[in-house]
Amino acid sequence: MTYSGTVKVGGPADVHELTDLMISKVAVGPMNNNAYLLRCRATGEQLLIDAAAEAGVLLRLIGEDGIASVVTTHRHGDHWQALAEVVAATGARTYAGRYDAEGIPVPTDELVEDGGTIRVGQVTLTARHLTGHTPGSVALVYDDPHGAPHLFTGDCLFPGGVGNTHKDPEAFASLLHDVETKLFDRLPDETWVYPGHGHDTTLGAERPQLPRWRERGW
Repeated sequence: MTYSGTVKVGGPADVHELTDLMISKVAVGPMNNNAYLLRCRATGEQLLIDAAAEAGVLLRLIGEDGIASVVTTHRHGDHWQALAEVVAATGARTYAGRYDAEGIPVPTDELVEDGGTIRVGQVTLTARHLTGHTPGSVALVYDDPHGAPHLFTGDCLFPGGVGNTHKDPEAFASLLHDVETKLFDRLPDETWVYPGHGHDTTLGAERPQLPRWRERGW
């Protein structure tokens, strides 16, 4: 099956099968949030990115093998509505950016720093702290040794623009700066982008639009 990244609430997950990692994407909740289940192919260990909503859907996706950890990309409520129930059912450790953890009502076991790493089995994810959408949003980079990198951006980067900065010019400037310097400047065009809502994209598809985003201010 070919992975497209196109999912809808109530529909099945779409699975991106990589050499060392399986990525299952599902849409949940009234705001069409994406949640991503990562499974290390060597060990079977699993990690969930954003327990956004519909705990029952997420727990069925997780299955009997459970999860070792849950990463919350940022503090906005639509990204953690199912977190308490998922953690209670699985005993997973919780991760969130250092500057957003205080806004998440489920205690954070591990505070994530810029450049910090999170492991799922034998796979390593690297965190990038991006300021603007929230004070402590984190994106996660999987630098696949067998191909292009894979990038989970929460609400900081979408097809067609950066995340909502609530018409705050300073917040927009901060987010665009961080997205440019920590993502676009460090990763190749082939990098696959998995956002917190909607369709996937690549850095190459978005890179030509950066001057336009800067000019329009959102």
